[in-house]
Amino acid sequence: MADIRQATIFDIPAIQACDLLCFPEEEPWDCYLYEEYIVFWPRLVYVAEDHGTGCIVGFVFAEMEGEGTETHGYIANLGVLPTHRKSGIAKKLMDAAQNALVQEYGSEYVSLHVRKSNQAAINLYSEKLGYNYESAANFYENGEDAYVMQKQLQEKQTDILGTHSTDGGDPHKIFCC
Repeated sequence: MADIRQATIFDIPAIQACDLLCFPEEEPWDCYLYEEYIVFWPRLVYVAEDHGTGCIVGFVFAEMEGEGTETHGYIANLGVLPTHRKSGIAKKLMDAAQNALVQEYGSEYVSLHVRKSNQAAINLYSEKLGYNYESAANFYENGEDAYVMQKQLQEKQTDILGTHSTDGGDPHKIFCC
């Protein structure tokens, strides 16, 4: 079990350690980028804290993108420790971020990118969270394709992408885990 709470500056070292464990094949974010999100989007950064250990076992970083009335939410990073996956933590983190996007910023929809090779994340976003998606060729630095995924958050139910509609979203007190 894990509790979801807003992240603080003091969580950054644990989040960075979690990020390394979640995505060992990728370059982790610079600690200043974590800090930037927590400072500029404090209501859009959440962590999952394990009941038993008090360690951070997951995180989500969201933001608002666009200009003027053409803004929307964007999920920049989501991770859950491999030992805590398939327990509903990713969905809880996404629910917290999506709710804050609506309540704090009036976001009508949210988007994100996911590697086409990350089937677990694709299933989470499309099947459990109701995201629609389309392809984005050569999106990642290594040339890998991505899916651009979007979900309507408020009552205006337009098909943003017009493709692959579904019915229906990849992490500690300081280094303790």
